Amino acid sequence: MSIVQGGRPGTGSRPTGIPPREGRAAVWAATGLVLLLPLLVLLSLLIGTGSSSAGGAWDYLVGDPAARADAQLRLAVVDVRLPRTLAAVLVGACLGTAGCLLQAATRNPLAETGLLGVNSGAAFAVVLGLTFFGADSPASLLVWALAGGMVASAAVLLFAASGRGGGSPLRLVLAGSALGATFHGLTSYVLLGTQSTFDTYRYWTIGSLAGIELSDLTPFLPLIAVSLLTALGCARPLAALGLGDDGARSLGHHPGRIRLVVAAAVSLLAGCAVAVAGPIAFLGLFAPYAARALAGARMTAALVLSALIAADIMIVADILARIVIRPWETPVSVLLAFVGGPLLVWIARSSRLSTAGVPA
Repeated sequence: MSIVQGGRPGTGSRPTGIPPREGRAAVWAATGLVLLLPLLVLLSLLIGTGSSSAGGAWDYLVGDPAARADAQLRLAVVDVRLPRTLAAVLVGACLGTAGCLLQAATRNPLAETGLLGVNSGAAFAVVLGLTFFGADSPASLLVWALAGGMVASAAVLLFAASGRGGGSPLRLVLAGSALGATFHGLTSYVLLGTQSTFDTYRYWTIGSLAGIELSDLTPFLPLIAVSLLTALGCARPLAALGLGDDGARSLGHHPGRIRLVVAAAVSLLAGCAVAVAGPIAFLGLFAPYAARALAGARMTAALVLSALIAADIMIVADILARIVIRPWETPVSVLLAFVGGPLLVWIARSSRLSTAGVPA
């Protein structure tokens, strides 16, 4: 189905009301972010965890025989820095895309992935796994976190879709907030009587990429790929949804179905991100806002830019996390919170809040 465009539908002409400069800005921004990403990846491999110098890491990457024979260099570059760098890219892309989808589907520029109860559901599942099922390995915690996030978001979808007016933005937000608070209360109840569980849970919930291994990421790659493709497939229906439910129906779309598909994709993306890195706040809020400021009403461009912006920010935050209080490490979520708090206040006060591509 085609969305109303300048000229006849389906002719591929520029959508009505979108200035040409917005298209050029989106192209230039995407190009810059794509070029910046490999540079940040390289910087992440050169700096940080381990006692190896940046020069030694560079020699290892370019194939210097002496460097390749150094077991310490291999440990620092390949076994420690490479997995967490890839994790930063994946987690950032997941949270950026999920935030952009959710804000467009709910028409709320301040919506964030926690609205679907993914974070609280994942946290409750981790506590259950630690307390009653002996889940003490990183791999098992990843599985429990993903399962909890998915179950929580599925419950939110069922509640939001039930009754008259099912699938509306208001019902989705209210259901997510209610179930999120419920899961948070249950988590606190279980933690009260289990000190050992609390110690492990506290480490998981701070949000960090430390200790990530390549084997931890492999199971999530198919889920992330499917979710990202689904997100791109939702771009045109979401653009129609931006005209309002009645406008979307007049173009042949079904707002309730669109939101259900979007919520499922958001659940997978946010669930994978939380399972890998723990709860990460603000990134799913700021990256879509910045992307819409560049892309305007172009939904596909906003999704791509949001994923790239969030991935770049996540890598920068992870690099800073390794060096701010060296030789110790700062949780990524703490650094993002320091930046995200003031940004949230600025966004809330911004005059562009209701005109950033998501109708208020």
